[in-house]
Amino acid sequence: MIEVYHNIFIGTEQNCRYDSPEGWAYIHACKHPCHTRIVGYNGSLPRTHPNYLIMEKGNHLALNMVDMEIELSPIFTNPIIISAIKFFETHIPSKKILIHCNQGLSRAPSIALIYLANKGIIKNGTFNEAFHDFIELYKLYQPGKGIGLYINRNWNTLMDL
Repeated sequence: MIEVYHNIFIGTEQNCRYDSPEGWAYIHACKHPCHTRIVGYNGSLPRTHPNYLIMEKGNHLALNMVDMEIELSPIFTNPIIISAIKFFETHIPSKKILIHCNQGLSRAPSIALIYLANKGIIKNGTFNEAFHDFIELYKLYQPGKGIGLYINRNWNTLMDL
């Protein structure tokens, strides 16, 4: 687990917790095992399920987020990113936030990058500028092809959240 900015940490599946220790909030940016466990299902949910993409439960935000080799659809990804930004806004004033995905390389750091760029903490003119600033904070960042294309093509929208 690495602190990339004051009270914002990025981690892996090994850093995942399902309890709610005092002073912490968690963004689980992975379908397996977190979203499936928190929502309570095996396999897949129907797209009409109320928690298909997102479930917020106390200090936990579970995201049905997968890394794909194709561009992620804004129809599904925008609500996920919007919920993560709102979760930050709710919890960052009083808690440390751990964002994690399975390996801590793509999804979790991408959410952190979007949040930090959105707030002007790192450069935000283009994804490329933000990437170069962010990599100084989190050297492990390796956005998957799908999330990288999504962020690059939707940069202006993401900066207007």
